Amino acid sequence: MGARRLEAVVELSPGEARGAGTKRGPADGQPVVILLGWAGCQDKHLAKYSTIYSQKGCTVIRYTAPWRMIFFSETFGIRSLQTPARQLLELLFDYSVENRPVLFHVFSNGGAMLYRYVVEALHTHKPFNNLKVAGIIFDSAPGRRNLRGALRALAAVLVSKNVLLKYFLLFAFATTAVVLRILLYPLTRFIHQSHYDALLKAPSCWPELYLYSQADAIIKAGEVKHMADARQQLGVSVKAVDFSDSAHVSHVRAYPTYYSNLCVTFLADCVRASPR
Repeated sequence: MGARRLEAVVELSPGEARGAGTKRGPADGQPVVILLGWAGCQDKHLAKYSTIYSQKGCTVIRYTAPWRMIFFSETFGIRSLQTPARQLLELLFDYSVENRPVLFHVFSNGGAMLYRYVVEALHTHKPFNNLKVAGIIFDSAPGRRNLRGALRALAAVLVSKNVLLKYFLLFAFATTAVVLRILLYPLTRFIHQSHYDALLKAPSCWPELYLYSQADAIIKAGEVKHMADARQQLGVSVKAVDFSDSAHVSHVRAYPTYYSNLCVTFLADCVRASPR
């Protein structure tokens, strides 16, 4: 596989780190967990989730797609996240862990949008067909197109930006979203399927865990529940947990032990059930 530059963090298991003179480590069968961050997520925040898995001996890959791709390119129907999705899968070959079970843990619509293209690559690109995906955890995702929630998410991303720049970008995003929805939707709906609908009909059949909350102000709990129910009706093994009162991507902060136990137990169950 041709290695390409991707700003992802690869956290090797202790055994790999000790024996790695190069970036290739021994394929000892331990799971690989790929964390896909929410829009604007800083790696120091995503790294807190790494601990859940690294303590169990897993190799962890962390990546957050650029927020400009999430809020602007994809809104215009440009499939800009296809390239980083393929690059993430190529990393498994670069680090010689392509024969291990893989768990995806994705956050908010930013992570879910990228995961949508990962699923497509797994089913359409021959080198990836034999990868052993064990399961997927959705944290605060996925949700349908929701202008109010998207503006709240973008405002959170832009909190450290210049005030004028922040409001200009919010206005530009809102205007673009409205124009596309009202004027161009009849055309674009046939060209660019929404991420929510793509995940609803995804050909993947590995187990899915949905972690969501009624108190989420960005992603509607009902939309997550609808996704979980629809996937279950398609024969996918699904578990959904409603944290009730925790905020968007804040479940681990509100319920650290419970959240960690859910993730670790789900991973163990998925690896046990996945084909060898």
